[in-house]
Amino acid sequence: MNQEMGRWATFALLAVCALLEAGGDALMRKGMHAGSMATRAGLYVLAGVVLFAYGWLVNRPPWSFGSLLGVYVVLFFVVAQGLGYFVFGDRITTPILVGGALIVSGGLVMTVWR
Repeated sequence: MNQEMGRWATFALLAVCALLEAGGDALMRKGMHAGSMATRAGLYVLAGVVLFAYGWLVNRPPWSFGSLLGVYVVLFFVVAQGLGYFVFGDRITTPILVGGALIVSGGLVMTVWR
């Protein structure tokens, strides 16, 4: 984790970034299935703004993002699955749970193995 920002601040910022990235993707998905052209366009614009905010925020801190990638991938997976379940009604199946366990395991290896 980044020593300048502090462990918890870095984790919180990565969690916000994961929420912005997965949220922007979710807004785009909602836009693709919206009924009216105006709603569709509004959701596309909002998705663009949210994804821009993600890109700006994840690149703003003075960190080595590659060293934080394991934590970020885990956070993104958890947030994306949560949005899929609560917003889109996606089922969390056994393959997703097994794959998620591998993602979390890999994130732990990348984070703690020095």
